[in-house]
Amino acid sequence: MTGKLILAFLIALAVAALVGRYYVPWLRKIKAGQEIKEIGPNWHMTKAGTPTMGGIIFIAGIVVVVFTVGFSALRSGELGALFVLLFSLFYGAIGFLDDYEKLRKKQNLGLSAKAKFLLQVAVAVALLFLLRLEGYLTPNLYVPFWNVTVPLPEWLYFVLAAFIIVGTVNSVNLTDGLDGLATSVTIPVFVCYTAVAFAWGAGFSSLAIFAAGLTGAMFGFLLYNFYPAKCFMGDTGSLFLGGAVCGMAFALDMPLILVPLGIIYIIEALSDIIQVGYFKITHGKRVFKMAPFHHHLEMGGWLGHKWTEKQIVALFTAISVIFAIIAFFGCVDRYSF
Repeated sequence: MTGKLILAFLIALAVAALVGRYYVPWLRKIKAGQEIKEIGPNWHMTKAGTPTMGGIIFIAGIVVVVFTVGFSALRSGELGALFVLLFSLFYGAIGFLDDYEKLRKKQNLGLSAKAKFLLQVAVAVALLFLLRLEGYLTPNLYVPFWNVTVPLPEWLYFVLAAFIIVGTVNSVNLTDGLDGLATSVTIPVFVCYTAVAFAWGAGFSSLAIFAAGLTGAMFGFLLYNFYPAKCFMGDTGSLFLGGAVCGMAFALDMPLILVPLGIIYIIEALSDIIQVGYFKITHGKRVFKMAPFHHHLEMGGWLGHKWTEKQIVALFTAISVIFAIIAFFGCVDRYSF
């Protein structure tokens, strides 16, 4: 099994690196450049025109892995990786539509918020029913660290699960605001998933392969996305990653692990919610210089120090690593009792 995980990582890394080598110049050729929000930090305007929709790079890597390294697991009936891949691809498709609309309109506004929300809810419900039908999911809420399971009414579990999925996917999307940030923060998440699925053993090999493969694919993408980015992942990539983060949590039947594991996503989303809410309540006052939180640090919020993109990525990644380790020890012993 260890050999397959290493192979999945290396193949996905190689595929992503190779695809990016030809895909990024092609995006430049067709002028698929990102429009930058005028309300953002003014120094971000220099990034205008950087190719977007780069998420295709790591999507290609993981698709290849699932149908090569993971094929034997699929044939044996372990379909978890296929379900997570399909779920992620559907979210990636929503992101692709959003990116396409932005490029078509030549502005940083794609699908309407209502359209995106409805599509995301529909995909979430479809995945939940599929996982439930195939036995990967139960209406019993596993609580990490305490290693207990709380039975819930099925309708309540599905409502809660849909809320978690849509919230997490959009939180990952919010985190994609600096060169390499969403990718770097998400890599520890999938290293944790790989370790957990590997530790749990029989029945989880396809999920371990998927997690290891996506980890490698994201490293391959970083060759083009790390500061200064040659390519942005776009909503195509960020929604795919959000779908993969949620898909793995639910395929492993432990959605609450997203609380420690997705700590950066939560911080980013909460900063945005607090900013908007406080702005409306106080008729124009702000808690942060700009939300999400990474922009607040960029603009020298609170302490006056203006963090560089590299510094913020390093800080957020370190936090993600620490909480990924905590999350691992919070659920690794689930089946040892």
